[in-house]
Amino acid sequence: MHNPFFSSMMLAIEAQRVVELRLVRLAWGGSEGMAEAQSMVIEKMHAAGEAMMTLMTGGSPEMVIARYREHVAFNTKRLTAG
Repeated sequence: MHNPFFSSMMLAIEAQRVVELRLVRLAWGGSEGMAEAQSMVIEKMHAAGEAMMTLMTGGSPEMVIARYREHVAFNTKRLTAG
């Protein structure tokens, strides 16, 4: 298994890009900004619930970090698409 410290640091670095992209979208405002704000809240609640279930069913913190990184990668791809 990977070093959890390394995975955590990579998550932090990757998440910064999503924060930047989301802030730009929010700053543009309009319907896209509103949709992004709503999406952000819904995604956070879903990811937290998913992490809680993973841990409650015997999953490891490393599994939670790996899944969060998947969510971050998806958002990066979505927010950078044309």
